[in-house]
Amino acid sequence: MTLREKIESDIRDAMRSRNQARLDALRYLKNSILQAEKTAGKTLEDRGVVEIVARQVRERHESIQMFDQGNRADLVAQEKAAVAVLEQYLPPQLSQHELVELIQKVIAEVGATGIRDRGRVMAQLMPQVRGKADGALVNELVSQSLQSGA
Repeated sequence: MTLREKIESDIRDAMRSRNQARLDALRYLKNSILQAEKTAGKTLEDRGVVEIVARQVRERHESIQMFDQGNRADLVAQEKAAVAVLEQYLPPQLSQHELVELIQKVIAEVGATGIRDRGRVMAQLMPQVRGKADGALVNELVSQSLQSGA
């Protein structure tokens, strides 16, 4: 069963169980997938679907911060519930320790010596961690590793 089929199955299950919060999050996800497929002119594979899920999780985390600043606890709770639903469709996330080990390995492979080599490291690293780690965290850890190694 592909990830897209699982999402569609879970939409039906949410409708049967009358779980409106889950249903709303999944419908929004399905709509985003359909839009991406229409733009690409082809059906997305699991990797493409994971990228859309990761983008939505990132956007919802940003919304949570904004709603929290605006003292909208009701909307914060709603977004957190949606994030919990969406995170079920992401691959297991790398721990910070695993991420640092992978960064050190890529730095050695690329032969990076300083912060100026960050672009080369990121270009090699991001395909390996896409969907498994937050890009902002990866960027921060790469910068720290290159500064401490330089």
